[in-house]
Amino acid sequence: MFCQRCGGPTEEREHDGRSRPVCTSCGAVTYLDPKLAVTVVIEREGRVLLGKRAEWTRSPGRWSFPAGFVERGEVVEEAAIREVREEVGLAIEVGPILGALSEPGEPVVLLVYPATSAVGDPVAGDDLTEVGWFAPGALPDLAFDHDPDILRLWREWREVRPNSGV
Repeated sequence: MFCQRCGGPTEEREHDGRSRPVCTSCGAVTYLDPKLAVTVVIEREGRVLLGKRAEWTRSPGRWSFPAGFVERGEVVEEAAIREVREEVGLAIEVGPILGALSEPGEPVVLLVYPATSAVGDPVAGDDLTEVGWFAPGALPDLAFDHDPDILRLWREWREVRPNSGV
């Protein structure tokens, strides 16, 4: 890694109680901030929408909820709406944030939202090869360890708001 300030090489050094890249030329410390992503649970008639991930993605051939990264300066709810449009072609409205998921060593923090309305018929786009509606108790091979946590957060929300299917 090279310094973002002067372009010099960096080396790992102890700084603020953690190992961080420090420039050997100017001493600038690089803070490796997490990347923020969003995911949306979309339900119709008791089934949730999942997409099968393309070969060039992380966990190819496995299924997950529509998701993607938040762009710098983008409102997170607007990122969720954009990612659903890009990945499955639906126009949605998002409900309240259901939770934030993170794991030690994982650079991505994931915000989970439910869709409170969804218009259109889903079509695979962006990083997906197909889409499908699945009963929550009969899901295909899921892509990520956090996918069951997403489903749990959504189920807990549904218990409080039982008529939330879109």
